[in-house]
Amino acid sequence: MSDRLSVFKTYKLYVGGKFPRSESGRVYEVTDSKDNWLANAPLSSRKDARDAVVAARKAFGGWSGATAYNRGQVLYRVAEMLEGRREQFTREVADAEGLSKSKAAAVVDATIDRWVWYAGWTDKIAQVIGGANPVAGPYFNLSSPEPTGVVAVVAPQESSFLGLVSVVAPVIATGNTAVVIASEKSPLPALSLGEVLATSDVPGGVVNVLSGRTAELAAPLAAHQDVNAIDLAGADEALAKELEIAAADNLKRVLRPQPVDYFETPGIDRMTAFLETKTVWHPTGSLGAGGSSY
Repeated sequence: MSDRLSVFKTYKLYVGGKFPRSESGRVYEVTDSKDNWLANAPLSSRKDARDAVVAARKAFGGWSGATAYNRGQVLYRVAEMLEGRREQFTREVADAEGLSKSKAAAVVDATIDRWVWYAGWTDKIAQVIGGANPVAGPYFNLSSPEPTGVVAVVAPQESSFLGLVSVVAPVIATGNTAVVIASEKSPLPALSLGEVLATSDVPGGVVNVLSGRTAELAAPLAAHQDVNAIDLAGADEALAKELEIAAADNLKRVLRPQPVDYFETPGIDRMTAFLETKTVWHPTGSLGAGGSSY
């Protein structure tokens, strides 16, 4: 009996719920920590980045209009699907980050738990940062959070899976849509995550995953007039400064890079960073000695 040939995986982008190759036709070699070849990943172009923004904007209305409870169900479904593909991601993370199998498994477990954590916050964040405000007058004054819109995310470079999910999940948990630039050196876990999202009830376009040269893709996204915010988690100091200047053109919200231990339980900062607060005044009616009437 002859030995069979392995079937190598073809990694593709995830844009608008589909799996295109880069429109440029370019690829680049992805290697492990010992410079052994792992795969050819798509080398995305500026056109791919613009297409991803179009897809994210198209998906924004439906995703932001869904109930918070429903978004939580969808995020939890992502965790369920990741659990079923735990071995695959353990292998990919081990190769990408030069970890032992046991350490890579711990990273994958933490990543799945992170999805569950954010799934639980979708219908709670509004109560934490919104509510009724005390005012001097016959009015109700209510503040409620609303999603900012399309968020570009420069994923962490070293933490190719846990870090990736830690910056993407809070963006979509609050009703935003995302265009994600995967780790340049280790994009494979991010591209595989796209396959999970496609089968996890996440509407097409809510998350769009690009691989390639970080600076080449981040520049047009930072300057894009239809991108409302940008997370610079994976940008170095020089690139972050350049992107922040470009983002000022249409007053994007900018989350600057900062040192983060992704294994620690996150706070709510990454959720609130991409929320706007809407405040509504409403008259209560007449106020008299006998009490108020509405």
